[in-house]
Amino acid sequence: MSFDLTSILEGWPYEPGHLNVRLIEGDDGEPRVQIRLDLGVLQMRTEGRPDGQTPDGFDTLLEAIAARMDGQMQGPIEGPPHGGVPGTGSGIHPHQSQSEDQPSEPAGASSAARSGEAEPSDPASDADPPDGPPDTIEDDPPHGIGGLHDADEAGPTDPEARLVLDGEACRRLREEAVQFYHRAVALLVIEDFDAVVRDTSHNLRLFDLLRDYGGTPAERESMEGQRPYITMMRARALASLALRNDEPKAAMLAIDEGLEALRSHYESAGEPKLFDNSREADALRSMRDALTPKLPVSQKSELKKRLDDALRAENYELAAILRDELRLMSDV
Repeated sequence: MSFDLTSILEGWPYEPGHLNVRLIEGDDGEPRVQIRLDLGVLQMRTEGRPDGQTPDGFDTLLEAIAARMDGQMQGPIEGPPHGGVPGTGSGIHPHQSQSEDQPSEPAGASSAARSGEAEPSDPASDADPPDGPPDTIEDDPPHGIGGLHDADEAGPTDPEARLVLDGEACRRLREEAVQFYHRAVALLVIEDFDAVVRDTSHNLRLFDLLRDYGGTPAERESMEGQRPYITMMRARALASLALRNDEPKAAMLAIDEGLEALRSHYESAGEPKLFDNSREADALRSMRDALTPKLPVSQKSELKKRLDDALRAENYELAAILRDELRLMSDV
């Protein structure tokens, strides 16, 4: 077996300025989606995690961590036996709430470092995908990796204590978000809108988990900058699905819900004025403006029915008028 990709790359030339995406059948008979890059090909599975890993037997790391937070499973997240991410631990432990203005430790410090034990540094990528979620942050230290602990093990109980994700879990969740972002973009190109909705919904849930349970302010905010773009992608995909089914009113509703989600995001961030200048909001407004003149599906169906009746009655003058009305609707 040759490991040289030359024949594959020559058979699918790279086109600068154009996102080349194709759907192929893998050697196992399962579909794969591919993106042609300048230096090679990015290949992803179309279901579950794009890289095919199954952390602890779950389709995604998000599901595996959520199961532990819900108390459905105990112990560390197993990787290799299931083809998943090795060495993640549960990434969850009780955390004693403390004032945000307390001095923070140097970036990269962990529970092991605080106790004087040596610990390898946390690897991070320097490059972020264009318009996509970053896969690394530089700020407050991550917590050490541990399993699920009872409150007694963590120390005295406190009604203010809450579960948090440690730094390693947050980092791996961000990496998973990057994978899902790449696949969502590719699937949008080939107009698999159902799958785009699935992947963008996954990332929005992942962002919520990080925002609500990240162990440091930086971890909680690490993906919020990507929320508007993913929200816009999801709204566009939902609207496109509705239009494919000839339901412009449903498409309008999807766009309006997307705009409301964007507005809520900026208001929650304390920057409501940014909504008016948001590129994502502008994109959804443009799509909504194009839909505004369209009649509801019920009216379009009624016109078609009247046209059929006119033709059966050989009322060709009325049929011509109705046909012109339908043509105008299609051209809007």
